Amino acid sequence: MVAAQHHGGQYWRLFREETSWYNEMLLSVVLPGDWWRSLPHLVQSWLRNCIGVYLMYFIIGFIWCFVIYHWKQHAYVPKDSIPAVEAMKKQILVASVSMPFYTVLPTVYEYMIESGWTHCFFHITDVGWPMYLVYLALYLTFVECGMYWVHRELHHIKPLYKHLHAVHHVYNKENTLSPFAGLASHPVDGILLAMPHVVAPFLFPTHFRTNIALLFMEAMWTANIHDCIHGKVWPVMGAGYHTIHHTTYRHNYGHYTIWMDSLFGTLQKPEDIFKED
Repeated sequence: MVAAQHHGGQYWRLFREETSWYNEMLLSVVLPGDWWRSLPHLVQSWLRNCIGVYLMYFIIGFIWCFVIYHWKQHAYVPKDSIPAVEAMKKQILVASVSMPFYTVLPTVYEYMIESGWTHCFFHITDVGWPMYLVYLALYLTFVECGMYWVHRELHHIKPLYKHLHAVHHVYNKENTLSPFAGLASHPVDGILLAMPHVVAPFLFPTHFRTNIALLFMEAMWTANIHDCIHGKVWPVMGAGYHTIHHTTYRHNYGHYTIWMDSLFGTLQKPEDIFKED
């Protein structure tokens, strides 16, 4: 609440105006008529988040699958690692059912920001670029640590694994994983894994637009780490590491980097398993 301490309640109107603009920008383009304008702001925001995630999921998924399975066929993924069309259809079905529930989280989160409950700030100039970078580093560190431990406990707490995370881990071989598998999870599982993004702004100042962008970048990142292509970019926890996670179940719980797994002894490197060509 850095800037709000100086500007008062007027400051929080900026966040509602911003989310209203997001609603107008997307819903006016994709929905016929203007019936949605009569809906409460919260419902409009949920509708916008839901449609936005569907669009990202299908556009990214289909483009990426076209590139790696058809246009650049066998250049990135061996023939025996290409998933069957039926497997991808099932992933799309699971993800499509879960997405309306996933998007409840960012919608409620936006409401809490608009209500002044968090430490979000609107303009980078409210804190200055040096502190913006410091807060961004804190945010990313918290998200990395938080997602590691949530993911790890979803494996180690048996009821959570059995009833939630196992839905995602039916995809346990290279030829069952695809960019569509990223969001193919139980909706509560997906919400739990995204929670660190939402908790962070309650703990320290967070730039609103950066936070929203990173939250929705999850859709792109999850597509990337399920394509089985090992990018070999240290210290990124890329698809090579995440493919191992789907086959051993006990390694590589990290999200963006390998640091947490290195620190807590759960790292398994792709070069230790797969022979170089």
